[in-house]
Parts: sequence; C-alpha cells; structure tokens
Amino acid sequence: MSALLDELSKKARSLTLEERAQLAQELLESVERDADPEVQAAWEAEIASRIAKYERGEATLIPAEEVFAAARRLTQ
Repeated sequence: MSALLDELSKKARSLTLEERAQLAQELLESVERDADPEVQAAWEAEIASRIAKYERGEATLIPAEEVFAAARRLTQ
C-alpha cells in the first residue's frame, strides 16, 4: 500500500458511518465511470441475457441461503 493510500485509508476510517458510506459510493461510481467500455458492454449483455433466461423460466434458481452455505463449506 502506498503512503498516500495508507494515509487516506486511516483518515477515511475516522469518518462517520454515513460519510464512509457516501465516500465508498462515490469511489465505486468513479471506478464504474472509468471502466473499459467493451467490458461494461459485455457485462450489460450478460445481465440482459440472464434476465431474459429468468423471465422465460429457463434459469435454475438457488436460494441465497444455499449458496452462502455452500460457499462457507468450501472456505472452511
């Protein structure tokens, strides 16, 4: 971690919960704005494809509880 990043991280942790949430949102939005347009377009196409598959009843849905339980088993 660079010295600047370390300093910013320490200062950010001193913010209120609301301020940290706002900062996090702004940083995520800046990353999304700077994303490669081709990558962004590919993700948007993938999302549209998955929604269409769901709407046609072709998707196999797994409850979140099952997914998280499986992930916990894999990481233990």
